Amino acid sequence: MIRRTIGWLPSALAFGVLSWALLDLPANPPGLADAALRSLERSGVANPVTAVLLNYRGYDTLLEVAVLLLAIVAVWSLQPISTSSVAEPAAPILSSLLRSLLPLLLLTSGYLLWIGAFAPGGAFQGGALLGGAIVLMLLGGLFRRRLWQRLALLQASLWVGLAVFIGVGMGVMFGGGRFLEYPNGHAGNLILLIETAALLSISVTLGALFFGGRPSLDGEPPPEANP
Repeated sequence: MIRRTIGWLPSALAFGVLSWALLDLPANPPGLADAALRSLERSGVANPVTAVLLNYRGYDTLLEVAVLLLAIVAVWSLQPISTSSVAEPAAPILSSLLRSLLPLLLLTSGYLLWIGAFAPGGAFQGGALLGGAIVLMLLGGLFRRRLWQRLALLQASLWVGLAVFIGVGMGVMFGGGRFLEYPNGHAGNLILLIETAALLSISVTLGALFFGGRPSLDGEPPPEANP
């Protein structure tokens, strides 16, 4: 009983500190909302959330894309996974449903990408939806084995988001600006380019994470055969 009580003390202390900090917050805290809205016209987008994510604090979003890439690198470093499971066809009813549902998911993800400049949406929302479509394709056996084993194309899809993000930042620097400080008149197009590449990387990363390991190459022994 004493050990259990002592074990609860750190949690109770942390809860008390967080509660005190929450209650000590000012009623009308100062923020950067007004400054962000005043600069919205120069950000290249009309949605303040997208402006914050891709313009005002682009460094944070760049690191978030890098974290996703590191996650799939960590998973793929564990062991190869046989691709035979993704070649197995699903039940006829599921296959018919997926063939009707997947085009709608693809269209909706593209819409979320486009609407992110004006309303809630963007690369992460569209990428999550498209990643779910890839998971459904894996579950339904719609991925052909040879397609999933084209590692060069698959790897390019994983890092293209980060590469384009860094490439745009470096291109701005070569043009005389600062890293990720988009020039006036081109910010909207550059943000759309970054988000398009990020959507592809996010969706493929989510699908690859669901797969659970690096797809094994032709002739490579399956994971159960490895010592």
